[in-house]
Amino acid sequence: MALLNILRYPDARLHKVAAPVTAFDDSLKQLVADLAATMYAAPGIGLAATQVDVHKQVIVLDVSERRDSLLVLINPEILDASGVSDIEEGCLSVPAIYETLERAERVKVRACDQNGNLFTLEAQGLLAVCIQHEMDHLKGKVFVESLSQLKQQRIRARLAKQLRKSA
Repeated sequence: MALLNILRYPDARLHKVAAPVTAFDDSLKQLVADLAATMYAAPGIGLAATQVDVHKQVIVLDVSERRDSLLVLINPEILDASGVSDIEEGCLSVPAIYETLERAERVKVRACDQNGNLFTLEAQGLLAVCIQHEMDHLKGKVFVESLSQLKQQRIRARLAKQLRKSA
């Protein structure tokens, strides 16, 4: 397993739309393993392939407290969504920025696992929000872009300041 470089907002590559996975082979299994290792090391609870400049519809998630319940969603599709969530979101591509967005509280998702097996999952709370957040990445969207222009400008300024401090 390799740790991958996570793109940072406002990198233009975060806006590329991911293509569906068509080959469920060893290279896909390696990508899933690398994404999981990268997510756990970051540390995060979700990571989309787009965030590491691989534009395939692959997501890894683990919202468990023990960090031992890896969930892999390939070619995910939301079948149903309901309720309204008030969970604050963060993003490995937008470090140290947390905001609450309007998201569904419950979702029903259809996806494939890394072997190509189709399954349906019903999620609520943090897992539901995380799924929606990561699926946005596959569409080339970053969560902060749903905020007001003023908030986006402030976030860009904060990120630029963080970058200057670390340089």
